Amino acid sequence: MNYNHEEEEASLSLNRFESMLKSNDVKFFDSNEFESIIDYYIENGKIAKAKKALSLGLSQHPSSISLRLLRVEVMVFENQLDKADDLLAELHAIEPKNEEVYIQKANILSKQHDHKKAIQLLKMALGYTKDPADVYSLLGMEYLFLDDYEHAKINFMYCLENDPEDYSSLYNIIYCFDILEQHTEAIKYLNAFLDKNPYCEVAWHQVGKQYYDLELYKKALTSFDFAIISDEYFIGAYLEKGKVLEKLKRYPEAIENYKITLELDDPTSFALLRIGKCYEQLGQYDLAIQYFSRTVHEDPLLDKGWIAITDFYMRKKNFQKALYYINKAISIDSENVLYWKRYATINNRLSFFEEAERGYRKALELGNYELETWLSRSDILKFLGEYEAARHNLFQAIEFYPENVEILYRLAGLFYETQNFEKGENFLKQALSIDTEYHIILEELFPRVYTLSIVQNIIKTYL
Repeated sequence: MNYNHEEEEASLSLNRFESMLKSNDVKFFDSNEFESIIDYYIENGKIAKAKKALSLGLSQHPSSISLRLLRVEVMVFENQLDKADDLLAELHAIEPKNEEVYIQKANILSKQHDHKKAIQLLKMALGYTKDPADVYSLLGMEYLFLDDYEHAKINFMYCLENDPEDYSSLYNIIYCFDILEQHTEAIKYLNAFLDKNPYCEVAWHQVGKQYYDLELYKKALTSFDFAIISDEYFIGAYLEKGKVLEKLKRYPEAIENYKITLELDDPTSFALLRIGKCYEQLGQYDLAIQYFSRTVHEDPLLDKGWIAITDFYMRKKNFQKALYYINKAISIDSENVLYWKRYATINNRLSFFEEAERGYRKALELGNYELETWLSRSDILKFLGEYEAARHNLFQAIEFYPENVEILYRLAGLFYETQNFEKGENFLKQALSIDTEYHIILEELFPRVYTLSIVQNIIKTYL
């Protein structure tokens, strides 16, 4: 019986069963039909219908081991692990060489996070199974749970040896290589695989990505070309080829490849954004903005799109337009720290200092603890006359950057400005003992303090 015929029979059985459920007229199905019906419902998450089919199936075929194993599978799905374990013990006594008994027991152990014992049972299942690829795949997953990427990789390789079209195993193999940072080994493995399977577009795509990570762009380009030759509708290969062409500064060709993906399927925000970036590199700014706008229209939640538009106008020093777009971005996602950093920078350039301070404060609240953020906020607070807030901000910063001279000189300046000479002197001496050259910070930010004779005398003792 060929595969298509099997599919057709399974579909007919399913239709008969669905019809029976609607009419409440109980019909007879053989055990194989029940298996395919139950498998379909489990795979599609229709557990209630799977249980109905299972109940009827066991009433018509009470001695069927396969149906009882499916019952175990449903129990495991519903987290009834003890009941499933008891039923498996019964089934093991009846059929001790049934690989599915070991597989389901391993599944239970895996759910209980006992992955080492699950692996032992799956290895036992290998001795009884006629389809080792499935068991090797399960072994691979168990090793992944243990972060044992070497053994996971080996087991997925066994899967691929048994079924060269098992692309999920191929992806898992490459994932293991990547985690282990074995890019050269990954390329060697993929090239050996391609010697036997020269038209495997997925393997060409993956080897191209490895070359890309190693910055071997011309080899990556050749690999993606072969992926496209193997499958001219392979969108991922065109996208990756576009990225390589960008790295090689071949922007018109990159645009051409990105545009092919727009023709093959619905536009992706990634492709639209990259086209915009390429047009910007070519100096075609109207087209760049057009594609950046299409990017945020296609996916308003993609921060890279809003940032691209904002940064474009910032580079052009059109801060009013940059502010307009970053405000739109913030209205969509007010928790994005990248937006608030730009909001602060733009308002600072426009001399909207209170808004700029709000932006830096919000960035800090959202966990952006870069030194620049602390310093910029402190300088704005000082400009606004908020000396206490500026000092408090710098004391928070120094917890993250102890003995940072840029912070210490600012604290010295702020304390001198507010007539607290003792603390000012203390921080000034700390700063000078670490780096004397940075005392220029006092001259630039606190010119009145810098000219004080007591300050000049301290500085001279360290020069």
